[in-house]
Amino acid sequence: MMLCKGDPFRVLSRFGLKPKVTDDDTKIMAAAPTKVKILIAEDNPQGAELLEAYLADLDCETRLATDGLETLRLVEEWQPDLVLLDIMMPRVSGFEVCKRLRHNPQTQHIPIVMITALDQPSDIERAVEAGTDDFLTKPIHKKELLVRIRALLDSRHEKRPLDRALAYFREVDRYRQSAA
Repeated sequence: MMLCKGDPFRVLSRFGLKPKVTDDDTKIMAAAPTKVKILIAEDNPQGAELLEAYLADLDCETRLATDGLETLRLVEEWQPDLVLLDIMMPRVSGFEVCKRLRHNPQTQHIPIVMITALDQPSDIERAVEAGTDDFLTKPIHKKELLVRIRALLDSRHEKRPLDRALAYFREVDRYRQSAA
């Protein structure tokens, strides 16, 4: 039975009582789930709006970058859990953004999904060489985007690249089977 609404620590402090925080409380608070942070790097307003609408089904926080330099700045400041990165971006291309993120020890672990209208095999090769984790060609299909995002987020705990890739493929397969 809850006698009052709100944070019990704040309620206790209103009465001049100091709450005792145990090690167990600290562990529980540290383990509390936080919202997933996804950075959308898209210079086209309609494309950005569509991606935000697709992500509404996920319990996530999103931010938008409209060019390559802003993308790099936001990744550095905000440390997203995943980046949806358009290739054809002003100021700095998505290929270059991806390379820079992969060469920075602070950001090299962040999963990147490149999204583009480019669909030539050479474009996919360039994206892989830049270090992308996945590649989607426009028009983007909502279910496919969400499957890939969930799989990347679920597999990011793996430390070794091969283990991460294998976990990613297992997760994609699992999500596709559950969606069918």
